[in-house]
Amino acid sequence: MLKAERSVGLIFFPAFDWCITPDHPEREERLLYTRDQILEEGLLDIPGIYEYRPCVADDNHIQRAHICVPSVAKTVTKPHRIAVGGTMLAADLVLDGKVGCAFALLRPPGHHANRVVHGSRGFCTVNNEAIMVEHMRHRLGPGVRIAIVDTDAHHADGTQDIFYNDPGILHISLHQDGRTLYPGTGFISERGGPAAYGQTINIPLPPGTGDQGMLYVMENLVTPILAEWQPDYIINAAGQDNHYSDPLTNMNFSANGYARLTEMLNPDIVVLEGGYSIEGALPYVNVGIILALAGLDYSHLREPDWKPDALRQPQNVMPIVQSVVAQVKQQWETRLQEDRQEIFGKARFYVRERPIFYDTDQIVEKQYERIRLCPHCSGWREIYSHAAGGRIRRTKVAIVIVPWLACRSCRQEAMDDYRRLAGLAEFDQVFYHSCEEDVYLCTPDHHDPLTL
Repeated sequence: MLKAERSVGLIFFPAFDWCITPDHPEREERLLYTRDQILEEGLLDIPGIYEYRPCVADDNHIQRAHICVPSVAKTVTKPHRIAVGGTMLAADLVLDGKVGCAFALLRPPGHHANRVVHGSRGFCTVNNEAIMVEHMRHRLGPGVRIAIVDTDAHHADGTQDIFYNDPGILHISLHQDGRTLYPGTGFISERGGPAAYGQTINIPLPPGTGDQGMLYVMENLVTPILAEWQPDYIINAAGQDNHYSDPLTNMNFSANGYARLTEMLNPDIVVLEGGYSIEGALPYVNVGIILALAGLDYSHLREPDWKPDALRQPQNVMPIVQSVVAQVKQQWETRLQEDRQEIFGKARFYVRERPIFYDTDQIVEKQYERIRLCPHCSGWREIYSHAAGGRIRRTKVAIVIVPWLACRSCRQEAMDDYRRLAGLAEFDQVFYHSCEEDVYLCTPDHHDPLTL
């Protein structure tokens, strides 16, 4: 009789009452075939594999990772709250020792959602993994080290944004080269902010990358980096649109390859992200991930249309993959030797400006951000965000963020800045968030710039 070598907790939430449009890739039946396959294979009958029901996240959970404009209530739907709650439950199951690992099989996805949220982009409104990480930190304390490995074909730009300057998080994203796929980011040169430089690791892979290339990256780059950084917990944002049958991407990964990747990564928590081949890929990939998490044999896992010769990785891909791995490895090994003053300057603040496009909701945002270059902590942040388009009126907000383990001086400077900004008439809203203290303020809290 089969028995899981490591117990696995499954949290399933298909969100059958939520979609963007009926014919959208992210639609109601996206997880229907996965559910059928799990039942057909009898995975829930295997001792050691357990299923749990998700809970519903409240405003406070979401505000730990996001500034939702004008408010969480006006931005986030109930299916999003349940997806977040299911992800948080996956963490709780592991932290409480109820299971050895957990897999949150849910939608809507979230890894394109930035710190500031005016609407949906890349099918994402709020970032499930980021909210879960903040939930874990509030349970375990600020000293916990967490690695997020995102294997979605699209760059995890939202997760990168949220943890861009966070020394407690290692964020690794394997994805199809941004020159060929949305969101057009995730280049090797994107390496993190002044307090966490080198802990944002992007691995852009050429179209056509298959099992050979993906597993080469895992063996020669990702697992050695994780072994050196020694996180307390590893989270896999398991997007499945690297599959050869996905309609939105150009990669060549298989279900068996995904299972092998999962075995190599050995994550504590897996969270479903993208993947839009709802019949040809997701049922088999998810079964493979579950088998690998449980320590069960997946060697005979194959999709019905699997043809090894026709789907073999093109010969010209591997040299590119090897070159990317060599470049990223060299950057990792020399990250502590680089002159950060030369990169970020010697002034009191590091400044960056960037445009952000919400392709799902047709909103255009422009951000101006200042990060305090503090010698004692990771520095407080000030963000000015201007947004317009889609269903919102032109909106201008200011945001002050106090990071985990902030020094006393930065806490005082940040509060003084919030009070100053709150007194200015030019902003529709001014937000303040102190991560470690779990304090979230908004002035005025009654303002609603949405078109009714």
